[in-house]
Amino acid sequence: MKRRDFISHTGAVLAGSFFVNPVQSIAQMQDAGAKKRIALVGTGIRGNTFWGRNLVEQYSDKVEFVGLCDINPGRLAFGKQFIGARCPTFTNFEEMMQRTKPDMLIVTTVDSTHDEFVVKGLEMGVDVITEKPMTTDEEKCQRILDAEKKSGKKVIVGFNYRFNPHYTKIKELLSQARVGKITSVDFGWYLNTYHGASYFRRWHGLRDKSGTLLVHKASHHFDLLNWWLDSDPVEVYATGALEHYGANHTAFRGDKCRTCPHKDKCRFYYDITKDEMNMKLYVAHEEHDGYIRDNCVWRPEIDIYDKMGVQIKYANNVQVNYSLTTYSPYEGMRIAFNGMDGRIDAWDGIPWRKEEKLSQAELHAREMSQGGEKENANYEEIIVADNFGDHELIKIPMTGAGHGGGDVRLQNKIFRNPEMEDPLKHSAGSRDGAMAILIGIAARKSIESGKPVKISDLTSIKPHIARMS
Repeated sequence: MKRRDFISHTGAVLAGSFFVNPVQSIAQMQDAGAKKRIALVGTGIRGNTFWGRNLVEQYSDKVEFVGLCDINPGRLAFGKQFIGARCPTFTNFEEMMQRTKPDMLIVTTVDSTHDEFVVKGLEMGVDVITEKPMTTDEEKCQRILDAEKKSGKKVIVGFNYRFNPHYTKIKELLSQARVGKITSVDFGWYLNTYHGASYFRRWHGLRDKSGTLLVHKASHHFDLLNWWLDSDPVEVYATGALEHYGANHTAFRGDKCRTCPHKDKCRFYYDITKDEMNMKLYVAHEEHDGYIRDNCVWRPEIDIYDKMGVQIKYANNVQVNYSLTTYSPYEGMRIAFNGMDGRIDAWDGIPWRKEEKLSQAELHAREMSQGGEKENANYEEIIVADNFGDHELIKIPMTGAGHGGGDVRLQNKIFRNPEMEDPLKHSAGSRDGAMAILIGIAARKSIESGKPVKISDLTSIKPHIARMS
């Protein structure tokens, strides 16, 4: 269904606001040549690096920080110094917004508080960029959708994976119907014992803060699926359990890694004292809010799942089998798209397919690096196999930038070239953010109830055969 036909069919012109490219819409309202005045709330690692220092170093001709806010005054002071921003700092959000009057707000707080700041920002008349996930439950999601409609401002969700060249090539092949109509997808994502375990050390291990990894982490993957398949999810059935981390290893439990008596025996011991950034950003400021960055992965209060399986039915009749593992020996993913005329296989990070040998810790550090793109002789691979025919190996050059080059491309689109053409619909707005988290929310509800959950029962957004954003 074409966009104009959809609006005519529904008779709801306001609904069209969800389908406007949010980046282009914001750019059209910006004064030519004027720097965008940015306020940021949440000076944790992502706020300080990707949405903080990186903007100062790479886009200072386009943006300027007018305010930084965090509930932890020590972390806030460090953040200002690390970012290199010449602006006032605040521990009170409303005071920052009223005094600095920004054009745009960036939200990088704990997931469960995203909705609070997104809604307040919209109500105060500014456009908002929020880190994924957009929020953590359906009620908070609806609040954001309603506030955006009422305010006339826009929400951008930081789905950087869409901009990864490897995943963009997959999107191109699917858009070209290279293997015909897609009927099913098998998708597995693997977090290694370095990166995966880190979620259980941090606040992410508590569902009231992260919404579980089905929302915090998997919203990345669900958004890719929605984008790749160009359709909306309609029903979700899931299973999951916590059987590795948390209360499952009482023999190794300690207060935190720094003071743990089992340092020499626990293979998940993390020496935070060797991580200069985390020592300066978190450990040095624990006194203000009590947040411990090197918590024990076996602490009993952990209540998220560490293994998850999700079945998703899409409005265009594609069925997806998805799994997320949090204690794999390597970090990566495998995906296969089954079409009427063939099959597309792709993967990331599978060790025996990689020429370069890196420790898993180094691999994650490079993945999260906010440096610019670097030339790299390595490449990612896609195999396209035709029914009753041959197969084709497609090589996509790898870059040294964060998230496979997705980070810099996302920020270039927002801050450097917002009006550039976007034929593959890389930019993500509130509807995209909602559909990604609603799969995770539905999966969480399905695990709890043992029954399938319909996406249309969660918010006012109704699924469509073809994505409208």
